[in-house]
Amino acid sequence: MPEMMSFKSLLDQYSVPFTAYAAGDGHWTDGGDWEPGVIAPVEMTGVILPFSDDDLRYAENGTYSVKDRKILTVYSVVEGQKVRYKNTTYTVQNFKDLSEYTDVNAYIARWAGNESSDN
Repeated sequence: MPEMMSFKSLLDQYSVPFTAYAAGDGHWTDGGDWEPGVIAPVEMTGVILPFSDDDLRYAENGTYSVKDRKILTVYSVVEGQKVRYKNTTYTVQNFKDLSEYTDVNAYIARWAGNESSDN
């Protein structure tokens, strides 16, 4: 088994703040209607990178947009979760499991549309 590499100190040095939106558990009302959970903002930090030309050209599952981003963070987010960085909303689409090698989580985030829109 390879030795685990720690990049947390490097991430701390280059991290920027972003907001992840976590949906709370929904519930059924007495009237039989589904009431979704409240979406709560959670402040996080991480390194948010644009895709390189090679990433854009050789994507395994199709192509990425120049507006899509890579997120490197020590926090956990889930696929489908919305994140907001610099007034732009992204949807987490993929998770690269690097837990065998490092303490950093790597995510692919797709641009979610209108940059000035709320989540």
